[in-house]
Amino acid sequence: MTHRREFLRRLAAACITTAGAGAWSDLQRIAAAASLSPAPKAAGEDYRALVCIFLFGGNDSNNMVIPTSATEYQQYASGRTPALALPQASLLPISVQNTPGRSFALHPSMTGFQGLFNQGKAAVVANVGPLRAPTTRDQYRNRSVPIPPSLFSHSDQQSQWQSATADGSGRTGWGGRLGDLLKTANGTNTSSTLISVTGNNLFEVGTTLTSFKVSPGNLLGFDFYKGAASTDPLSRGITDMLALPSVNLFDGAWNAVIQRAIANQEVLATALAAVPPFATPFPNTGLGSQMEMIARLLAVRGALGLKRQVFFASLGGFDTHGDEQLGRQAQLLGELSGAMSALYAATVELGCADLVTSFTSSDFNRTFPSNGKGSDHAWGSHHLVAGGAVAGGRLYGTFPTLVRGGPDDTGSGGLWIPTTSVDQYAATLATWFGVGAGELDAAFPNVRSFATANLGFLA
Repeated sequence: MTHRREFLRRLAAACITTAGAGAWSDLQRIAAAASLSPAPKAAGEDYRALVCIFLFGGNDSNNMVIPTSATEYQQYASGRTPALALPQASLLPISVQNTPGRSFALHPSMTGFQGLFNQGKAAVVANVGPLRAPTTRDQYRNRSVPIPPSLFSHSDQQSQWQSATADGSGRTGWGGRLGDLLKTANGTNTSSTLISVTGNNLFEVGTTLTSFKVSPGNLLGFDFYKGAASTDPLSRGITDMLALPSVNLFDGAWNAVIQRAIANQEVLATALAAVPPFATPFPNTGLGSQMEMIARLLAVRGALGLKRQVFFASLGGFDTHGDEQLGRQAQLLGELSGAMSALYAATVELGCADLVTSFTSSDFNRTFPSNGKGSDHAWGSHHLVAGGAVAGGRLYGTFPTLVRGGPDDTGSGGLWIPTTSVDQYAATLATWFGVGAGELDAAFPNVRSFATANLGFLA
């Protein structure tokens, strides 16, 4: 039976991981939802969704949010010259309500996010990163406070961001922990609490829940299977294969996984087929497709009886050591901005804009000075938040002094020490999501090391 096991293994890989996602009560609920038209938000609807957009590779946020007052822009331009400085005339100004005497702008590709920010529907959170305790330059240099391990490493910093555990011990993600805490809000439909539109991730690993993987293109990867009654040779072969008796527990378990995944594919495809096309145009990009799938899933939230959902999406390509960084980042930030603004517009269309918050995460920032063509691994980075509940048009946290060897630099290399921790950033999102003050320690064990657990960027 070697060939059969190999075939089942490949099918299992196609569906990624669906073992916890196939409860028949959930399937029946989804199937029932397929006959219902998506409804707008009900008055007083108790629903919240978080949409994490992870920027893999380490986004150079020094060129994403730029100070434009005379002195600060000169610091920026002289520190990034010659390879990375953007001309001031090319930048997109934003109206920041809470920085009197200071002005800021966005990267030239970010017109969509500029519009959201200036409408008060988006905010910037400055200089965020993994911290174990508030850390000054002197404390970092003297190691007089605990420092996160393996700084500037892609895998370690991705883990610390997604787990919100800066000591390197994270085994679950903070999105997964939120799902664990609030899963009872969804009744028996816990399989829809955590949804990834970009494959496996640590962020949505919980203690009791795992994420449901959905591909923007082909749902669960079984669109090629036409059903048990089909005469299509591939479908008939799969049907015959699944009907064979299992020779051991492994075969039986994976057979059950495949059958549940096929059933999920069928009912989810039927449910989503009931969603009418959006008036909102989604960008024809990878991230745009992910946001469109999330919007379609949001459209059937009420029919599925859902109250809390955590979504995970991603955009890669930000590791710009030796690449032509200006061109690559222009494309990537344009894709990010277009996708975030399209998702917001779709939630307005669905009547749930104040119930959905999207936000960015990334490995780390990149060094302020160029390495010639690009920039290298750094630490504290700026992040974006958007949604109808965002107290927008503001910059939260402390923007770093853009001077090599300055008060925010680890040394002289232009690596900003975070002034806001991942714990604080995540706890602010979690509080809006519905996690009570008494539950924050369970979600973020280190958050009490900081003066405040709520930065105030969500109403």
